[in-house]
Amino acid sequence: MTRGTTNPNRLRRMDRWIAAVHGGELRRAADPLAVDLGYGAAPWTAVELLGRLRTVAPHVRVVGIEIEPERVAAALPYEREGLAFRHGGFEVPVPSRPLLIRAANVLRQYDEAEVAAVWERLCARLAPAGAGSRGGLLVEGTCDEIGRRHVWVALGPEGPRTVTFATRLGSLEQPSDLAERLPKALIHRNVPGEPVHAFLRDFDRAWAAAAPYASYGARQRWLRAVRELCADWPVTDSPARWRQGEVTVAWAALAPRG
Repeated sequence: MTRGTTNPNRLRRMDRWIAAVHGGELRRAADPLAVDLGYGAAPWTAVELLGRLRTVAPHVRVVGIEIEPERVAAALPYEREGLAFRHGGFEVPVPSRPLLIRAANVLRQYDEAEVAAVWERLCARLAPAGAGSRGGLLVEGTCDEIGRRHVWVALGPEGPRTVTFATRLGSLEQPSDLAERLPKALIHRNVPGEPVHAFLRDFDRAWAAAAPYASYGARQRWLRAVRELCADWPVTDSPARWRQGEVTVAWAALAPRG
């Protein structure tokens, strides 16, 4: 069981990203199901997920899953059309394969050695890929208490795809500030010799080189720094996402060594 600390609007950056990159899959599905795994002591994140996903997929359903029965009981009064709560854990006790599983701030209390098995178990529950579809999406990551800084890994049925760094740009001193919010699979790998350490080092250097753009605002400085990163790192998204204070990199470039 997690500590369960949950603040309204905490996962807004992750939710906006999911809606932008996965909204098409949810919209095309006949009965799209999303799971908020480990929503915590209050159901705010599940309620907000439904609202944000329905802006891009009006028929999506959300099921919040918690391992603590008392938390499920407390959430039941918030059920409504399209929103339900269930007791469970990594087995994801829903009747159909979800197109989305969001697990935010869940694995931070686990050992790094346990992460791969949890990922594999959750990915096995996702809707499979098919004609014109990449299948379901697992989004697993960590953020601070009010959602200013967030890093997550996106995985499909085949395994990890990307890592996204997202921040409120006005609160950022340098990109490596995000290191404290790396997901469990990466947070202990932020040491010399590991790819994620090299990435954050290069990001800080690009940020420093982009200092003259700060006079135009933190967003312009971020945009310039990310453009510099593209020369050496496989950035997978576009300026439309960078402007949101995000950058997404292929998982293979940041995956732990050994």
